[in-house]
Amino acid sequence: MRDNKRENEAENSFISEMGSSDDNGYLTFTLGEEEYAIDILTVQEIRGYDAVTTIANMPDFIKGVVNLRGIIVPIVDMRIKFNLGDVTYNEMTVVIILNVANRVVGMVVDGVSDVISLNESQIKEAPEFGAILDTQYLKGLGVIDDRMLILIDIENLMTSKEMALVEALVE
Repeated sequence: MRDNKRENEAENSFISEMGSSDDNGYLTFTLGEEEYAIDILTVQEIRGYDAVTTIANMPDFIKGVVNLRGIIVPIVDMRIKFNLGDVTYNEMTVVIILNVANRVVGMVVDGVSDVISLNESQIKEAPEFGAILDTQYLKGLGVIDDRMLILIDIENLMTSKEMALVEALVE
C-alpha cells in the first residue's frame, strides 16, 4: 500500500525509548471519534495496514493473519470488536503489533496519536455502565488537560475467552 518504513522506524525507536524509561508510558490511538491508550510495554511495533490472509469461520473482528518475519500474526480490527460503526481503511489506518502473554497479535486502529506518560493521579476509575457496556477490559480513564483517554487493559482483552480463537491461530 504505502511505503512507510522510515516513519515506522522513527515511531518504533521513540516507543523503545519511552518503554524502557517510563513504566507509566501509554501509546494513544484513535478509533472513530475517541482516543484510547494501551500500555507502551505491550507494543512491539507499528505498521501501515496491508492486506491480510483471511481464514474461514472466524469472527468478524478477526480480519485474518499476516506473516511478520516468519511469525503468523492474527489481526484484530478494534473498530469491529468495539462495535464502532463503519470500518474504512485509508492511509492513516495502522496495525499496532503487540506482544501480549508471550503471543504476537496485531490490532487495527484508525491512527496512532502519540506516546504519553500518566501518573496515578491522572488515571480515574472507569464508571460502571451496567449491562449497556462491558467495562471489564478498561483500566480506567486517563485525564490530561482537556483530553480524556480510554485506557484499555489490552492483556486482559487479548487473553479473554472470547479471543480464544486468536490464541488458537497463533499456536
